[in-house]
Amino acid sequence: MTRIHTLGFPRMGAQRELKFALEQHWRGEIDREALEAAGRELRRRHWQAQRDAGLDFVTVGDFAFYDHVANHIQLLGCEPARFDFKGDEPELSRYFTMARGVAAEVHDHPGCAHGEHGRFALEMTKWFDTNYHYLVPEFSPHTRFGLASVRLFDEVAEAQKAGHAVKAVLLGPLSFLWLGKEKRAGFDRFSLLESLLPVYEQVLARLKAQGVEWVQIDEPILGLDLPEPWRHAFERVYWQLARNAPKLLLSTYFSPLADNLRLACQLPVAGLHVDAVRAPDELTGVADWLPVHKVLSVGIVDGRNIWRTDPDAALARLRPVAAKHRGELWIAPSCSLLHVPFSLAAEKQLDAELKSWLAFAVEKLGELRVLRAVLDGEEEGEEEGVAEALASARAAVAARRASPRVHRAEVALRLARRVAGDDRRASPFAERQAVQRVRFALPPLPTTTIGSFPQTAQIRAARAAFKRGELDAAGYREKMRAEIALAVRKQEALDIDVLVHGEAERNDMVEYFGEQLDGFAFTANGWVQSYGSRCVKPPIIFGDVARPAPMTLEWTAYAQSLTPRPMKGMLTGPVTILQWSFVRDDQPRSVTTEQIAWAIRDEVDDLERAGIGIVQIDEPAIREGLPLRRAGWKPYLEGATRAFRISASGVGDRTQIHTHMCYSEFNDILPEIAAMDADVITIETSRSDMELLRGFGDFEYPNEIGPGVYDIHSPRVPAVEEMVRLMRKAAAVVPPSKLWVNPDCGLKTRGWAETEAALVNMVAAAKLLRQELAQPS
Repeated sequence: MTRIHTLGFPRMGAQRELKFALEQHWRGEIDREALEAAGRELRRRHWQAQRDAGLDFVTVGDFAFYDHVANHIQLLGCEPARFDFKGDEPELSRYFTMARGVAAEVHDHPGCAHGEHGRFALEMTKWFDTNYHYLVPEFSPHTRFGLASVRLFDEVAEAQKAGHAVKAVLLGPLSFLWLGKEKRAGFDRFSLLESLLPVYEQVLARLKAQGVEWVQIDEPILGLDLPEPWRHAFERVYWQLARNAPKLLLSTYFSPLADNLRLACQLPVAGLHVDAVRAPDELTGVADWLPVHKVLSVGIVDGRNIWRTDPDAALARLRPVAAKHRGELWIAPSCSLLHVPFSLAAEKQLDAELKSWLAFAVEKLGELRVLRAVLDGEEEGEEEGVAEALASARAAVAARRASPRVHRAEVALRLARRVAGDDRRASPFAERQAVQRVRFALPPLPTTTIGSFPQTAQIRAARAAFKRGELDAAGYREKMRAEIALAVRKQEALDIDVLVHGEAERNDMVEYFGEQLDGFAFTANGWVQSYGSRCVKPPIIFGDVARPAPMTLEWTAYAQSLTPRPMKGMLTGPVTILQWSFVRDDQPRSVTTEQIAWAIRDEVDDLERAGIGIVQIDEPAIREGLPLRRAGWKPYLEGATRAFRISASGVGDRTQIHTHMCYSEFNDILPEIAAMDADVITIETSRSDMELLRGFGDFEYPNEIGPGVYDIHSPRVPAVEEMVRLMRKAAAVVPPSKLWVNPDCGLKTRGWAETEAALVNMVAAAKLLRQELAQPS
């Protein structure tokens, strides 16, 4: 009999219950015990949903109050020493300190990295090529490991007490080290492996003592191009771990195994999970190499997207593998369902046709049940509802394929009429820079922000009332104009050089644009965790994309009318709109990206015609879209950078194009970032203490750069001296004439009080540095 399971399940809850509980706790409205109770209730519901779907195990260890990698930092006892934990603090308090940082209680000392009582949060970056952010472990020669948390074991006991068969999940030791970062030059975190393994042995032995039969141990780095020492370590690591462990299901996802396929199949584990959505062509090779006594788990349902599984296509892949392997077969989503919304049950506003094309997490569990029933010969109704579900899925797949809503002739014609040079500015950067400096007459180290200002309760209430029909369009427009005027006044009072309108009218940097573009659809409750309590509601790109009317022009032009200072037009770039949406899977992603690029270009051109001299086209997702295997980088980057240039290249030399990128490692794609040819790039650098900027300096990045001088995801307000120190570090690697001063990212999640306090300090830091530059050396 085929078994079914899931690698993980969404944490937030059907109504984002965890988000609201976390934020109540951080505001001091509920205590730790109440937060823990909320977590227990969510786990109970989610395990029951898995059991109700007929899964053979519930997955335990995928739940986290902030991030699963941070859970492992505590489990393995390697909280960074820089947090100065005494050991008697509650575990959850230490956890949130690492995740969110701590504001300084006294002014930071010049040259001090975190002040007397302040602490930077752990660096955050993207989980492989997803839009989920994990907290980056920090490693040094002083790092020590030890079993330091019982949370995983308590959760296993919870599930067992509820009567569930448990499959525990761990991030594997090699992937845990790989995903971390050295905090001392010349140190190699790989050297910590031998001291880490005994702790993993302890964890596995304790799970075995609890009666856990299977442990899913995730090693997604097997889908990467690994250095030889890391590849060679896998066999000895798993020989060591398997000695006194439950049965180990080694899990990989997001990328083909490629040169690691034979290695993964031959490791001394009881089973192997592979991603048959991202790497369908490898199934035959896995079935050939995997010994018959090992379980083969096939990730056949897409854990990264929301389209209903084509059952006939899935069965066409599964049946030959089942016949060839002849060992035990499990089926599952391709990866954790963390990356899709909870359930379609809450979607009341989607039209019936489009809704029939979709499957969220709960529905994907149901798809596994149907596929198992057919594989095991029960299609004719031996398992209740299977025949009806199979017929429904087939009808939906066929209807989507034939729907006239998907394809638009005029969009295809525009792409077909492309000409050479349509993705290039008229003049090289040096010429544009000279013209722009005359036009804007900005001071050295000009200050700006990344785009958004606090989304206050009043703004959210007005938007909600407008959506409910309780506030008419004129009333909503008046309220948003008042918020824009407030943002402009505050920026002028702060003496910021280049202003933004604050984006009060925007719900989300992708959703806002998708709502105004053809080819997009939207859910009411399709929330997905991005990091911590932050959730996003990705649009669904189901058809060809076009812009029927201007999207930002009215708001930006109004803001510019309020001030003589330059006002940036704020747009989201084509790659980011694509990456942060659920994308149609019936044509190459590159084609969809270019469709979006032409729509954004129309908006940029309209802003220029309206007199907006600076336009920022945010592309934070360029790096996360990289294929995990380097063999796929070149075609992806060529398409991604071309899409950005298409969106930006319809304007004249006097118009300054900015872009913004954050929370990714950029050093390995700097030539491609330079090829985007933005006049100014702003990047996140404060959590890395400006280390991310070093690559731009070594590369001699040709255009202007705004390295973030403070972390907007932490509630702490950095002191002037701290920002001055960071900018001095920046000026050591990038000529000061090319530097801007700005926060790491947008400010929509912060309150006005902390925002203004931080920006006061940021402007003061810029003015101090200008004085230094003006002094003769």
